[in-house]
Amino acid sequence: MTIAAGIDIGTATIKAALFKVENGQETWLSRCMMRIRQRDPMELARVAYDAVLDDAKLKPEDVNYVATTGEAESVPFHTGHFYSMTTHARGAIYLDPQSRAALDMGALHGRAISVDQHGKVLSYKMTSQCASGSGQFLENIARYLGIAQEEIGALSEQADNPEVVSSICAVLAETDVINMVSRGIGAPNILKGIHLSMAARLSKLLKSTGAVKGVVMLTGGLALDQGLVAALEEDIGQIKDMAGTVVRSHPDSIYAGAIGAALWGAYRFDKLAAQGNLPRAA
Repeated sequence: MTIAAGIDIGTATIKAALFKVENGQETWLSRCMMRIRQRDPMELARVAYDAVLDDAKLKPEDVNYVATTGEAESVPFHTGHFYSMTTHARGAIYLDPQSRAALDMGALHGRAISVDQHGKVLSYKMTSQCASGSGQFLENIARYLGIAQEEIGALSEQADNPEVVSSICAVLAETDVINMVSRGIGAPNILKGIHLSMAARLSKLLKSTGAVKGVVMLTGGLALDQGLVAALEEDIGQIKDMAGTVVRSHPDSIYAGAIGAALWGAYRFDKLAAQGNLPRAA
């Protein structure tokens, strides 16, 4: 039996996941998510880690491997670090074994990852950090419109005449939104237009990786934005080469990186143990 933890530090949140792997069976023991909100991510990583241990009624010495991903490489108690495209790929396979691509939609960028049935990365593409297709951009727009982030998806689906934002620069796109408000465009049509613009760019990313058939698992903080999911389905449905692509989300999509880190950590531990070189988490 192997106990492994995964810690994923992103721009806005920290996610921790704790797994037991025994005889090929992967059991999710606990999870925790915390918003950073200008606090020290390293300190919060320890708080999140302690929280999953407490929830699972385990002690640090019970954990065989603490794997980090994202911006968590400097977490002082980690055993090993894995690149986030690798962990999101593995996390997508855990959430849906039929996944053949992961579309990581985070606070600063979007990333399309083509994977095989084992979660191995085949290819990937990423948007630039200055692009408007990000969670931070949507958060800024919601703040300007005076709505809660949780309202974005539902409002977007109420649109009847979406106003598409054409700019790929976040600053210019926000200027477009200000102009829309001054012209009396309602929040639903503004948000749906933003979602359609983001969806078009994300679909292009997916296509560039060769992931044009099979299940695409949405991961990251925007994976539960129902308006963006609907816009993605709409946009992909209009692309002839992607007729065989199915977009799926999962209630635990935001944990995909932490899930993948924990599972790759367990795999790494078992490989090292088989060689007689047992690592221990700090």
